[in-house]
Amino acid sequence: MPPRVHAIHLAPGRRLPTKSVERVEAEAGAGLVGDRYHGSRHRHVTVQSLDDLRAAAEVLGREVDPGLTRRNVTLDSGALPTRPGERLTIGDVELEVVRIAAPCRLLDDWLGEGAMAALKSPRGGTVFRLLTSGTVRVGDPAAWG
Repeated sequence: MPPRVHAIHLAPGRRLPTKSVERVEAEAGAGLVGDRYHGSRHRHVTVQSLDDLRAAAEVLGREVDPGLTRRNVTLDSGALPTRPGERLTIGDVELEVVRIAAPCRLLDDWLGEGAMAALKSPRGGTVFRLLTSGTVRVGDPAAWG
């Protein structure tokens, strides 16, 4: 089975907690509607995998709640593409890798001491730009290659 969207989180503002949503509108060249990075030039969507969160949880010694990592989309499995220019499709929305995501400085505040270190590359997710518009929903399939 292909990986699927496990969760979607939006941060309405800097340092504000993320909110979980069942779907979000993705605008090509702009980002996710309702997220603080909507309208930014390159940082449109951050994606992480539950596989990486499980690995981080082993390092950290406790579970990692996907909503507290401040990433937008969490896939239920899979190793994410990380090289600039690689593509990912979620549902009917196409994304392109910009870079590996650096752990947010707030991780130790939200998840506890050591979280930032536990979520360093390669477990921190990937930053993508949106190439096409559409709706991303929990349960949508994801494919890369």
